[in-house]
Amino acid sequence: MAAIETIAEKFFDACETGKGWDGCKQYCHSSATFAAQADPLAEVKTLEGYADWMKGMMGILPDAKYELKSWAVDAKRNNVIAFATFHGTHTGPGGPPPTGKKTSTDYVYCMQFEGDKIRHMTKIWNSNWALRELGW
Repeated sequence: MAAIETIAEKFFDACETGKGWDGCKQYCHSSATFAAQADPLAEVKTLEGYADWMKGMMGILPDAKYELKSWAVDAKRNNVIAFATFHGTHTGPGGPPPTGKKTSTDYVYCMQFEGDKIRHMTKIWNSNWALRELGW
């Protein structure tokens, strides 16, 4: 079994660079679930849905990138935690008309593993702050 840290790292990069479910599914259970207490993600209940949502965001924020700030493995609980800042400028199509405004928004992922694949991920994110920065 591959180390969950390595799998989580590959998943995190694929998700955060907009590879969508096609680029993320090899690291996840096919029925992996997703949760976030954030308005834009209220209806997203699967990790597949979230990965594809992130892919869409990369079109709206074409200069988007992440800055990883902290990484932790909790082997006892079979979790990997990532803390990062997402940076992007709304210049692309999709969503509301481009505003040209930027966001730098902090977030945390908790990736819960079953075996060597992610079975659930929770995102902790202040979406209202980010949307205000983008002028939405």
